[in-house]
Amino acid sequence: MSKLWGGRFTKQTDQLVEEYTASISFDQQLAEEDIAGSLAHITMLGKQGIVPAEDVATIIAGLQRVLTRVQAGEMTYAVSDEDIHMNIEKALIEDIGSVGGKLHTGRSRNDQVATDMHLWLRKRVVELVQLLQQLQEALVEQAKQHLDTLIPGYTHLQRAQPILFAHHLMAYVAMFGRDAERLMDSYKRINVLPLGAGALAGTTFPIDRHFVAEQLKFDRVYENSLDAVSDRDFIVEFLADASIIMMHLSRLSEELILWSSTEFDFIELDDAFCTGSSIMPQKKNPDVPELVRGKTGRVYGNLMGLLTVLKSLPLAYNKDMQEDKEGMFDTVKTLQGALQLFAPMIRTMKVNRESMRRAVQQDFSNATDIADFLVGKGLPFREAHEVIGKTVLYCISQQKYLLDLTLEEFQQFSELFDGQIYEVLQPEQVVNARNIYGGTAKEQVAAAINRAELALADTAEWIEEYTKRSQ
Repeated sequence: MSKLWGGRFTKQTDQLVEEYTASISFDQQLAEEDIAGSLAHITMLGKQGIVPAEDVATIIAGLQRVLTRVQAGEMTYAVSDEDIHMNIEKALIEDIGSVGGKLHTGRSRNDQVATDMHLWLRKRVVELVQLLQQLQEALVEQAKQHLDTLIPGYTHLQRAQPILFAHHLMAYVAMFGRDAERLMDSYKRINVLPLGAGALAGTTFPIDRHFVAEQLKFDRVYENSLDAVSDRDFIVEFLADASIIMMHLSRLSEELILWSSTEFDFIELDDAFCTGSSIMPQKKNPDVPELVRGKTGRVYGNLMGLLTVLKSLPLAYNKDMQEDKEGMFDTVKTLQGALQLFAPMIRTMKVNRESMRRAVQQDFSNATDIADFLVGKGLPFREAHEVIGKTVLYCISQQKYLLDLTLEEFQQFSELFDGQIYEVLQPEQVVNARNIYGGTAKEQVAAAINRAELALADTAEWIEEYTKRSQ
């Protein structure tokens, strides 16, 4: 059978050109979306009297049979038919005859492919929000178990001040919460219908684009036909959002890798999420977080790739835009895989409380509280800072920690020191002294967990609502 667009041509397409320009190897993932768009389109053509009702019924029945083949994995795709649209249409025509050619009335592959991607991506965004929610829930569960577990807080990867381990975990809950918010906000820009824009200028047929939007559960339609077929902002935005999520996952991965090392010994990842060495039998390698950290680069690359493709493209559609799909598909797959693994990995993670506690006791992370103590006695902070610096230097020279010093040793640096300093220096006191909104005090972290659980409940409602919209 000749190509569906072949009337203008006197030669067959070179085989190498067919192979190079075909997108069916990857855009077959859009088969169900392509058929959904076609069902809505032909229904509208019938409503508008553009295609006779008898033909509409025949085409709908044929499309449903093709959909059944797709869902059963029985559909065969040909490179010679270039893309998913022509493969589906050819299968339809083979099933019902030439009447199938009426399906393409009033549309172009340009607005058709854009519609397919909007349909596909809006469903994936809801799925990713749900996966983020599951990861947040796993982090919250761990945080609730560790409201009394202390860990060194770090700046410059140097021990800075003691904090609750729960507080550290809740920082990631906040990060992934922003990630979910970005995806949820992007939905309104994804859920816009391009169909009806034609190749670039619209169509002469009296179509009803808003009816199609209602059929496909789109909130609105593109107002400009040129913009409709050339807009890929919604994919760029998704790739940017995905890159930020991967960046957050990579940061958490780095900490899990460090914490599970012998040098830190803060956590142990479950055996199900680690691998061994082919030569060193004692090894337990944190391969999952390492690979997630590595795959962050490919997601960044997909974002930069599409931005580069779109740079300097004139309106409206250009073949360059065929490069918009593989990066999107790859990013979704990469992100889904990472999030599906991270939630159970966090949930089953074992925490070494004693090792964390020793780390807090064997450092000078309580030094700031001594300065605050002296400020409370009336000493200017800059002078207090110098006093504590000298005190810490003395401790290092004597191979002691601050709590090891006698009151006389403290008082050689300032007469303002008294016996209360030993209470101030206790790690729990250091943590709970920071009892401000967003601080690491147990009371504040417990409140943060409550707020997070309320926010997660709101997210669950959004997921439920938008899952229905995206089906």
